[in-house]
Amino acid sequence: MIDIAALGKTYRSLLGSRTVPALHDVTLRIPAGEVVGVAGPNGAGKSTLISLLLGLLRPTSGTVRIHGQHPRAYLEHHGAAYLPELLQLPPRWTIDTTLRRHAVLAGIPPMDIPSRTARMLEWLGLVEHKSKDVRQLSKGTLQRLGLAQALIGDSDLVVLDEPTHGLDPLWTQRFRDIVRELRRPGRVILIASHDLDELERVADRVAILNQARLDRVVTAGLSEAAEEPVVYRIAATGADAAISRIFPSASPVEGRANEWRVRGRVPELTRGLGELIAAGAVIAAFAPEASRLESEFRAAVEGR
Repeated sequence: MIDIAALGKTYRSLLGSRTVPALHDVTLRIPAGEVVGVAGPNGAGKSTLISLLLGLLRPTSGTVRIHGQHPRAYLEHHGAAYLPELLQLPPRWTIDTTLRRHAVLAGIPPMDIPSRTARMLEWLGLVEHKSKDVRQLSKGTLQRLGLAQALIGDSDLVVLDEPTHGLDPLWTQRFRDIVRELRRPGRVILIASHDLDELERVADRVAILNQARLDRVVTAGLSEAAEEPVVYRIAATGADAAISRIFPSASPVEGRANEWRVRGRVPELTRGLGELIAAGAVIAAFAPEASRLESEFRAAVEGR
């Protein structure tokens, strides 16, 4: 659905004497049906990529196509669900008014607006707040309103910039459910976020930008990383006698009783864990010290 080819964007100073590359030679294809994350340090080019994808900026080089169309042409005919990182809404509008007006902008037939608005209020937990002005809302409630206004139009292109910013832990978990409910074969969901844990939970792939370039694309899941050495933490009782024999690389975690770091390939660690259980250990936890996405992100930023 989305084809990005050799995409670049360079900003010039007001006098034209200085140029700043914001994005350089990015190529990425996103088929319909995928949830794709975009991650990177500040200044890596995430916001520029989103602006180019939505047709808010013109590229300096390369192309962006959505179903074969220029972004502006596609959006004029089909629209997009867009949540910006910094949401600006008229402070005296109520939640209900905000959603109704965005429903009009999204082209929803007038007879369907009340039911569609009611569904968004229920879905994002805003029913009890619907008469409040935007200026009265907490950060988390405002963020949920931002999600509601973005999703009210039921578009096939969904772009969410830092969608969990300001959400409490309960609504952060609920956001994962929302993404699952949004999935459908003809839709692309693009999520830009600094929260690598959330991206790993909801995305099929994550594009990591660094210094204005696409450094790598990480596929969700363990299969591709199964043969790469990783560091896991084991928390267990009754393991002291056996752990150094079964895991020669094991080292105790400072300040954590009955907890060790072990390094190895996943199949080896799995076999070792079985041996540890057979030796009488009771396993309380066994988890990677850093997720695969976190490891790949660090490698990208550090140039490895």
